[in-house]
Amino acid sequence: MWRGLTRLILLMVLAGSLAGTTLTAARIASDPLIAPFVEASKAQIAAATERMLITAATPETLSAHIANRLAETPRNWLALDALVDLAYERKIPLPSALNAAVQTAREDDHSYYATVTSCAACAYDPAQCSLSEVMICQASIALTPIGDIAGITRAGVAYASGDEVDQIDLALSVVGLGATAAILASGGSSGVVKAGASLAKLARKMGRLSPRLVDMAVTAARTGVNWASLPAVRSVDDLTAAIRTEAFLPLTNTLTDLSRLNTATDATTALHLLPMVDDANDARRLANAAEALGPKLVGRAEVLGKSRLFRATLRFSETAWALGAGLVGLMLSTASLIGGVIQHALIKRLRRQIKPSA
Repeated sequence: MWRGLTRLILLMVLAGSLAGTTLTAARIASDPLIAPFVEASKAQIAAATERMLITAATPETLSAHIANRLAETPRNWLALDALVDLAYERKIPLPSALNAAVQTAREDDHSYYATVTSCAACAYDPAQCSLSEVMICQASIALTPIGDIAGITRAGVAYASGDEVDQIDLALSVVGLGATAAILASGGSSGVVKAGASLAKLARKMGRLSPRLVDMAVTAARTGVNWASLPAVRSVDDLTAAIRTEAFLPLTNTLTDLSRLNTATDATTALHLLPMVDDANDARRLANAAEALGPKLVGRAEVLGKSRLFRATLRFSETAWALGAGLVGLMLSTASLIGGVIQHALIKRLRRQIKPSA
């Protein structure tokens, strides 16, 4: 009697677990707003990165990262200083030879002569700019609507002449000028979008846009520009007739979160981290990390890399916990039921073997 009651209870638990799991899975499938992962809070992001650093920020790893950054030309002092600060923060001693190499390189790169000559090269060719120089030597034009109007005009002249159009520069110029005129809708204000577009244009000149972000800009230009109207664009008012705003929204949304990154840190840090951004999700996660970690972001990004850093910005949702609990209950119930059946079969077999000998 008790065995039968036990099997009945197990069957009921199994049915309940199966129903709960099926219901949760159906909710996830039918509602795209329900996801197994959701954005973590600032405190959760900070705690997750600290846990990751326990195994990632070893003396050997930090020394290797610093040595690699020292070997670059031009040197990225934003990353170098962040790595040295991280070692100091975590009380990790660096080899004396490496400390000496860092000091020598700092003196070489920050001398008066080196500063003047490198800024002249940067002003002529943005690809030669170091991150510490670019905001002084290049930003004055790139961060204003003048650069956007010039970019659209260049594209119009090239199209009318049958020359190759720089579609990346055109797309970023359209978003920047469109934001200034409040033509393009986005999750942020026009100033936020404009700042993100200007930052991306500067990053493009330095070769710091990811391939997927470049593809997004090219797609926006190819599908969202009325090429016949483009040569006539000379002002904000002319822009409306020359673009399909919906084609630029994915790029606009991505650039909005790039501006959040800039606000949470600074333009130099944002330029350094831009190669991590492939789409709007990446931009949002990086902005969330910046708002949680502040000036500590660069050092942690250097050591953890994109995948681990972005993983720290997510947590399991209540839906995921419910689904996990349902699956665990289902497996335990199934295992218990199978175990009970096997046990019952073994007992019956033993009884049959014992009876003849009795």
